[in-house]
Amino acid sequence: MAMKSSTTNTTKSLFLTFTLLSLLSLSLFIFFFFTSSTTQPTNSLSQNSLLSLQNSIKVYVAKLPRSLNYGLLEQYWGSNPDSRIPTDPDHQISTTHFSKPTKYPPYPENPLIKQYSAEYWIMGDLETPEEMRTGSFGKRVFDANGADVVFVPFFATLSAEMELGSGSGAFKKKAGNGDYLRQKEVLHFVRNTDAWNRSGGRDHVFVLTDPVAMWHFREEIAPAVLLVVDFGGWYRLDTKSSNGNSSDKIHHTQVSLLKDVIVPYTHLLPRLQLSENPKRHTLLYFKGAKHRHWGGLVREKLWYFLVNEPGVIMEEGFPNATGREQSIKGMRSSEFCLHPAGDTPTSCRLFDAIQSLCIPVIVSDNIELPFEGMVDYSTCSVFVAVNDALRPNWLVSHLRSFSEKHRNEFRQNMAKVQPVFVYDNGHPGGIGPIPSDGAVNHIWRKVHQKLPAIKEAIVREKRKPANISIPS
Repeated sequence: MAMKSSTTNTTKSLFLTFTLLSLLSLSLFIFFFFTSSTTQPTNSLSQNSLLSLQNSIKVYVAKLPRSLNYGLLEQYWGSNPDSRIPTDPDHQISTTHFSKPTKYPPYPENPLIKQYSAEYWIMGDLETPEEMRTGSFGKRVFDANGADVVFVPFFATLSAEMELGSGSGAFKKKAGNGDYLRQKEVLHFVRNTDAWNRSGGRDHVFVLTDPVAMWHFREEIAPAVLLVVDFGGWYRLDTKSSNGNSSDKIHHTQVSLLKDVIVPYTHLLPRLQLSENPKRHTLLYFKGAKHRHWGGLVREKLWYFLVNEPGVIMEEGFPNATGREQSIKGMRSSEFCLHPAGDTPTSCRLFDAIQSLCIPVIVSDNIELPFEGMVDYSTCSVFVAVNDALRPNWLVSHLRSFSEKHRNEFRQNMAKVQPVFVYDNGHPGGIGPIPSDGAVNHIWRKVHQKLPAIKEAIVREKRKPANISIPS
């Protein structure tokens, strides 16, 4: 009887031991499996391809007529020179660009237009054959029903700038305004699609980097996702609450960080590698127009305070070929580059400074910056309140207080984020693989972050009774 009890206890012990060993083995297997899968190099093409498939946004491209994008470029290259600049670089070289027709014409080199070229590079990525898009976060789909968002392929900036450059003076008018007619055509097309009617346009994406793009129909496209460089061109006075008093608060009535995405300007100056960083002999550099309007009035006041300061260079200039070379030299030989508000809170100058490894000094209280949450600008830029910057001698003294070690840290951090603001993929017509860490992918990642809010807004709109407004 005792032997039977002992045998039973031994069996139970063996069973318990076996169970514990099995559980331990399973735990070790799970641990090593997931550990090894998360410690693989993330810079390999296969890993990036896998991540692209697992984490992507599905984009349907609305079937606008070609005349509203690449056909518009053909029209541009056949047009007269830009009336706003003394020497138009594009119309000096246009004959060499079109020795033979091309499906994807180049984007203008005219700096007034090139700085807003995001529309071209985003479209080029989506037009690239799928087998070449392994590093693209935006996955193109060909059925709107299966898409997260609908991309509207209208080159709105190019359209606006062509009208402005024509010198017709009709930009804000309807009669004789080619840009107005194109905007009207785009709106008519999208509003007559099932995709727009299902969502009220809330899942449609417009690229409006030029502050005056889609000028005539902003109210109509306000529910959509707008890709803008800042909110400066979108300020509206709420006349109902202000009684016409321009000193009252100005509201954003059509744009919001909840639904829209701030994107970078296209930089106009070449990238300087950290290993090539030269000795910098100037403390602070600025090149641009002295006189601006609205928020840009601070620029004129800063000019007065800084123009005669030792170690500070303040130059008036225009972004032509000569001005470009002066800017390259000035930004690469200065520790800091001044970035005051102009007609809008930001400008291309900020991104030229980053590519030149010139520490930006941002004096713009209402600025919004691209990819915040992905880029920490406080590690590579100096932010100064307008009131402080306008105190006599304060700004120069503040900049001189940064040690060489601190300035070098700024510059090292800047070098890390330089690729984030690059659109150009180096392929003719923008057709080809894009940098996985470049601007286009960051834009689609930002739009991807908006998807829950977009879907919620669409659902809320569906339950709205007739003639009732749902708060946004």
